[in-house]
Amino acid sequence: MTAPPGSAVPRLVVAAPSSGSGKTTVATGLMAALTARGLAVSPHKVGPDYIDPGYHALATGRLGRNLDAYMCGPGLVGPLFANGARGCDIAVVEGVMGLYDGAAGEGELASTAHVAKLLRAPVVLVVDASSQSRSVAALVHGFVSWDPEVRIGGVILNKVASDRHEALLREAMDSVGVPVLGVLRRAPRVGVPSRHLGLVPVAERGSEAVGAVAAMAAQVADGCDVEALVGLARSAGVLSGAGWDAGEVLASSPLPPRPVPSPGAAPPDPAAGPRPRPRPRTPDGPRRVAVAGGAAFTFSYAEHTELLAAAGAEVVVFDPLRDEELPEGTGGLVIGGGFPEVYASELSANEGLRKSVAELALSGAPVAAECAGLLYLCRELDGLPMCGVLDASARMSDRLTLGYRDAVAVSDSALAVAGTRMRGHEFHRTTVEPGAGAAPAWGMRTPERRVEGFVERGVHASYLHTHWAAEPGVARRFVEGCRTS
Repeated sequence: MTAPPGSAVPRLVVAAPSSGSGKTTVATGLMAALTARGLAVSPHKVGPDYIDPGYHALATGRLGRNLDAYMCGPGLVGPLFANGARGCDIAVVEGVMGLYDGAAGEGELASTAHVAKLLRAPVVLVVDASSQSRSVAALVHGFVSWDPEVRIGGVILNKVASDRHEALLREAMDSVGVPVLGVLRRAPRVGVPSRHLGLVPVAERGSEAVGAVAAMAAQVADGCDVEALVGLARSAGVLSGAGWDAGEVLASSPLPPRPVPSPGAAPPDPAAGPRPRPRPRTPDGPRRVAVAGGAAFTFSYAEHTELLAAAGAEVVVFDPLRDEELPEGTGGLVIGGGFPEVYASELSANEGLRKSVAELALSGAPVAAECAGLLYLCRELDGLPMCGVLDASARMSDRLTLGYRDAVAVSDSALAVAGTRMRGHEFHRTTVEPGAGAAPAWGMRTPERRVEGFVERGVHASYLHTHWAAEPGVARRFVEGCRTS
């Protein structure tokens, strides 16, 4: 089978009336079932979620990619989709929250329905049918009629109790005119464990995750009309425009201003600690950028690595739980999100790496840290020593901080010049004291005006998750900063 270009690939969106209805089970199971049939499946997730794409990658053998109309803008949804779907036979897009739930106060923006319309893709609605029978028809009718531009091509009934329950549900659905494309019985074995920020990531579960994905695939293959789902995907409209390409994007963007010291980045008093050491050099090749990975740092967007590479970096992934020092020749460091609070003891015990990170930061090399990376750079986390790059203390909290943010760079940094506006996302149950340094990273325009994060020497550390595809100059500026003088 010859795979169509990314803009023409058959595709469908798996959505639901609300969270907890079974989207992840159906989307991941369908991806795995289609892959088992020999199809090249392109996996996608609506919104900023980092965890579900890990399961998608396990199901398909391809990188899971996010489609976020808030952080990247509606105009990039189609190109980013086409980039990920390039060379694939079919694409499955898992939605977020309820079908019509988007960014707070922004109407349909970034909702699953919005992305489905941008992709010209049909929607499969996964309905939790437990504790109802005929009412399911009223619920589906409401979702179908709410926005005529959203094409709901079928329904999958989840958590069905018995044959009798299924018969009642199918009879009710006959009156709506929306085909039932699957019926899934209650199956605890498919469940994926959760904790304070959602599902437990694939990287932490090993063979258990493999088993969970296999169970999802079996349930979808047994309970759904997979051929009808493929047929629905083939009814998607053709997208116009070319796919996003990191190299082309950077080639057409101007060279960013070189990083300059921030007002709060004065060298420390020599009495307070070691002197800065010379910057690492990689004179005969690309600038080497180390990217934290492993079970403690699982949150990243595929496009970040692609942009770094296109900007001239050699990207090397390392595991802070296992590696005792940074990769040789590291000239820049990226530490994304994850769960350092879960692995605080192991991270603290790896004293060699903590010192290596601190020395790199002290040298003035560019260091980009988001959320988990911010915690790792602090003096301590829940009383355990961390890297000590930032004079700040982090701890777990009962309060969940969650939501999109409209931000502007307050200080010139290794990532952006002051005044650069970016949209991002916060998602954590930790606090850092103080919340901002002498030179803050971001000023939040929404929901409340506040400054947050730290810019010190080459370090940019913040709770804010950003998507660099929206501002590709960030990657080029970062890699340029790896150049030694």
